[in-house]
Amino acid sequence: MKVIFLADVKGQGKKGEIKEVPTGYAQNFLIKKNLAKEATNQAVSALRGQEKSKEKAHAEMIAEAEALKAKLAEEATVVKFIEKVGPDGRTFGSITSKKIAEGLEKQFGIKVDKRHIQMDHPLRAIGLMEVTVKLYQDVVGKIQLSVQEA
Repeated sequence: MKVIFLADVKGQGKKGEIKEVPTGYAQNFLIKKNLAKEATNQAVSALRGQEKSKEKAHAEMIAEAEALKAKLAEEATVVKFIEKVGPDGRTFGSITSKKIAEGLEKQFGIKVDKRHIQMDHPLRAIGLMEVTVKLYQDVVGKIQLSVQEA
């Protein structure tokens, strides 16, 4: 009996796969526990439609991320911060990923999740810096920062 797996089943198949399995196993275990459904023509075409819509959504997300990457790479897109600086040349407050995300939204209207901004440690130096941001899966952009003395 051909079935479409609705969930990963160890040793049998992964979610979305169509496989031939013994009829008794399919009816008494897989279908009863909602791990699979029978691979009828209607079910197979519905699965193909879902896969196409997922691919289309994925392509749209990549295009959106690439557009955002290009916007961040522009010369004019420099997030500016004005901070108080101590005698050692370091800022009193550090610049965190949350502050960068808020500054990017306030100054340019670009929304970036603070968890996607990749920083080893909060910034405490003044000057021009670049911070990487993971926009979508393999799409990585750079945010340019300008920290100035108050």
